Amino acid sequence: MTEQSPDPLLNPNRAPTLAGVERAAAKVAALLPQTPLLPLEIEGKTLWCKAECLQPVGAFKIRGAWHRLTDLTPEQAAAGVVGVSSGNHAQGVAWAAKRLGIPATIVMPSNAPQMKLAATRALGAEVVLYDRVTESRDVVAAKLLEERGGKLVHAYGDPWIVEGQGTAGIEARAQLAARGIDGPDKVIACCGGGGLSAGLALACPDAEIVAVEPEGWDDLTRSLAAGEILSVEDLSYPTECDALQTPQTWPINFAVLQARGVRGVVVTREEVRHAMRVAFEKLHLVVEPGGAAALAAVLAGKVDPGVATLVTLSGGNVDPKHYAEILAG
Repeated sequence: MTEQSPDPLLNPNRAPTLAGVERAAAKVAALLPQTPLLPLEIEGKTLWCKAECLQPVGAFKIRGAWHRLTDLTPEQAAAGVVGVSSGNHAQGVAWAAKRLGIPATIVMPSNAPQMKLAATRALGAEVVLYDRVTESRDVVAAKLLEERGGKLVHAYGDPWIVEGQGTAGIEARAQLAARGIDGPDKVIACCGGGGLSAGLALACPDAEIVAVEPEGWDDLTRSLAAGEILSVEDLSYPTECDALQTPQTWPINFAVLQARGVRGVVVTREEVRHAMRVAFEKLHLVVEPGGAAALAAVLAGKVDPGVATLVTLSGGNVDPKHYAEILAG
């Protein structure tokens, strides 16, 4: 099997597909137990919350990383991988690389939460730091690849990554069906670069998809409204949603989201904090700020629930002291 394989699912220049999501879902099912789909009653309507914060690395990113790394050729695996991440994708790639015996280097922002930096290193990956405001992580990664060789495992601009993240939707559909529910009819997803939103759009082709971003980092929301890819206007804009701090989406994600008529919604810092407290009080879950953005949009009245609404709780990697401060209000 080489990168030039005639199998369309192994072509690196392909678009992600539902067939690819289903193939990824079989891989993930053989590796990991399903994450819980928990009901949350909000003003008489039930939200079905996908608790991806309970993954081994505390986030859904393990899905795409496993799908990508298990499709590397032996030659690619031996050369190693380079990832770009604020922390959750970093841990997903590092976890998969350690299990598969693949060398991994992750480009991470110097102001990433200390627990994410420590956890990535603890999994055996080399961490290369960059300045989020003055440097481009993609440029740093490209330089590393030029110097060392290896394969780029982008956090969202990659067909394998998109498909792997979409496996959360395949699981949720089956979990709803097991309860006798036809759905989801609406999917509300936390959104940084759009990999999860695009994957869920493929996995749930009959559902309305809403991508939720934090204020100041609403490039996808603006891009979908404008019909073209726009960048974040101020890379120094403060946010607690470090997992959703991506400078702009990539064409591979944008094409899927545009084709499905996805819309974006923006939530504030206080709305996110409120959602974190609700997740703790009602679901007994630790959810990081970026992982609570989708729930925040519903609780703030910015997205109306459907009949069978899927909400992603996409990550739970938050520094304990900071989390305690948020819970204390």
